[in-house]
Amino acid sequence: MLRSERKSFRRFLALYMLLMLGIFLLSALFYYRNEERSMLIAQKERMIDYAADQVRRLKALHEAFPRQNRYPRDARFRSAIYDLEYVQIFSTLRDNRVDFLRDIYRTGGYIHFVKLLDSYYLGAKYLFIEVPEDRRWWTTTLTRILIAGLLSGVFLTLLGVYLARLFVRPMRRSIELLDDFIQDTTHEINTPVHTILANVEMIDPAGLSERDRRRFERIAVAARSVSTLYEDLKFLTLEQDRPLQEERIDLEQLLEERLEYFEILFRSKALQLHRDLVPTVLRADRRLMARLIDNLLSNAVKYNRRGGRIEVRLRPGVLEIVDTGVGMSPQEIEEIFERYHRFNDVEGGFGLGLDIVRRIAERYGMRIEVQSRKGEGTTMRVYFDADETERSKK
Repeated sequence: MLRSERKSFRRFLALYMLLMLGIFLLSALFYYRNEERSMLIAQKERMIDYAADQVRRLKALHEAFPRQNRYPRDARFRSAIYDLEYVQIFSTLRDNRVDFLRDIYRTGGYIHFVKLLDSYYLGAKYLFIEVPEDRRWWTTTLTRILIAGLLSGVFLTLLGVYLARLFVRPMRRSIELLDDFIQDTTHEINTPVHTILANVEMIDPAGLSERDRRRFERIAVAARSVSTLYEDLKFLTLEQDRPLQEERIDLEQLLEERLEYFEILFRSKALQLHRDLVPTVLRADRRLMARLIDNLLSNAVKYNRRGGRIEVRLRPGVLEIVDTGVGMSPQEIEEIFERYHRFNDVEGGFGLGLDIVRRIAERYGMRIEVQSRKGEGTTMRVYFDADETERSKK
């Protein structure tokens, strides 16, 4: 997948999983509340009987008071009585957090049942019955939720991956169609490109008038631009999987050759070129390194301002190309190596150059560093392993 596909895939899957998680949590909460309610209903029947027994004892104590003044107790439960103003009269409760608005509820490992008294025995209006909570229902409920969550999580994840692939399939199909178009286009423009370049090379600009010479330079610039694009297309569609022909490359010499090739493009935008090259030897495929350099230089020209500057520095282990062009935002820097991504819609192109640079760099274990500020320019650094032994011989 391309990075844009992966991003869409991850976003869809994340949104889907978040939605499924929300539905599962709501379902789990509903199930938990339902189990809690069932448990309380089962407990309520027993506690109603306890309350009835305690009411009879309170009535007997009320009638015998003050001859008898010991609050009635029961080994099966604990209890408390409160008056009409919610003031405690007497309590044997372990947890005194009482709720007068609910008839039965859980609190601190206990279950409380509230009964309103019709007669104010001992001045009491509310009778609370407390029994220890049997936590087996809680353990069983959570176990079922966890098992259901695990099984549904596996199923929903597999379903989400399948749906996400369906979601990005139109994008994948569009990219495949574009790849097919590029491959067909590469075959079709092969002969015209070579014909144009051959004829441009045969013309001697020294014998032309000033007006014709400017026309010739415009044609040459266009021909070089088309040639660079064609080489990128050929690399992606025809030569990418070609066996490597590695050799020791004089990178300084190769840079000089590519800078000479781009000289007419520099002149077309009145760009100032500053070079600082140190002899460096690299073991690699010359064709691939030429493509890497050409694409970096092409972008430095394409997105530079007219009359701007390009600096090319070469040191053992690092190639640096600096331009004073439009620059990029941090978000754009993250996406520039994605195939078909372009900085803007003004300069045109397929958005292949930096994707090719990334592919070549990955093939040789190179590291690319990008520094850029919007409106100020961009610095591209390619770090590589130079052949120090060969360089020392030079």
